[in-house]
Amino acid sequence: MRSGSVGNFRGAGSSGSVRRGSAVLPSVLTFLVIVASGGLLLMIEKGMLNGVETPSPRGNGQRPDPAGHTAKRSPGGADVDFQILQEIRNRTIRTVCSQKNMPHSVWSLSPLQRRTLLQHILVNDEHRFLYCYVPKVACSNWKRVLKVMSGALDSVDASIKMDHRSDLLFLSSLKPEEIRYRLAHYFKFMFVREPMARLLSAYRNKFGEIESYQKKYGVEIVKRYRKGRAKDAAAAGDDVTFAEFVRYLLDEDAERMNEHWMPVYNLCQPCAVSYDFIGSYEHLQEDAQHVLQRVGAPPSVHFPQRQTWYKPVTAQTLHYYLCGLPQKLLRELLPKYILDFSLFAYPLPNTTTEHCRH
Repeated sequence: MRSGSVGNFRGAGSSGSVRRGSAVLPSVLTFLVIVASGGLLLMIEKGMLNGVETPSPRGNGQRPDPAGHTAKRSPGGADVDFQILQEIRNRTIRTVCSQKNMPHSVWSLSPLQRRTLLQHILVNDEHRFLYCYVPKVACSNWKRVLKVMSGALDSVDASIKMDHRSDLLFLSSLKPEEIRYRLAHYFKFMFVREPMARLLSAYRNKFGEIESYQKKYGVEIVKRYRKGRAKDAAAAGDDVTFAEFVRYLLDEDAERMNEHWMPVYNLCQPCAVSYDFIGSYEHLQEDAQHVLQRVGAPPSVHFPQRQTWYKPVTAQTLHYYLCGLPQKLLRELLPKYILDFSLFAYPLPNTTTEHCRH
């Protein structure tokens, strides 16, 4: 299964075609759904993973405290939760990526897949690390950190409009031999987020606040999916509904999506790149602290706090939007992001009629 094939898998009753090389999809998808639905969590609850050594996204199995000191893991509490999460992610990634048709190196990717990946990996040569940035997963703040560490910015808290291209080194700008060396020898990390929360964040930001997205994508979405539309609504593109946005996503090729809603799997290719650490948006500050310590960031460099103007996606907000979708749309949407759910150990959303009543 090429890495883009899941993006084109459709739910039952959909007219989408399955791309070449997806013959292994049903068995892999079954495994992924079991994982995403909590199958491994059940194993943990029954003690079936007791005594398992956690592979080393954190190196020696210890984690730093907020002051930067190394602390032993304690039984129970957040450290055990972290260990469980890392174990699920590591085992799932190893199992899924071991499928013979999955990419096993950057050079086995298609030209489009490789270009997308290399354009999303940022390089810091002084501290020897690579960061695959994912839009809507605090990537602006990580870019601030990289600019401070390279000397291009005085402080991560500087009040400036973020330029997402300048003063940043992208892996795509290097020669193949330079890329190979850095992939082999640098510390590599990325951050992930619950897939539907990331989608909702992109929807609310881009279609609710950014005029260029309203004109480029909103107008087209309204033209395609709104019956009996008024001409003025089609011209503005600023009133796209979440259901219309989802219909648009279902018709898009995952490999050619805008980066703000492209699946994380397609952006960062965790089967082709062996990441040393995968942090999560849900534990952003502590995971960021670990990365900063691991790459040897100066003590003066800290990860920025969330901007005061930022509107977080709460569990209640996500529940409202997902429960407001027609069930058929959600059933068809989930396969597009199934690798993001499964590889990174996020449970599939519960939108049963009973659950949505509450």
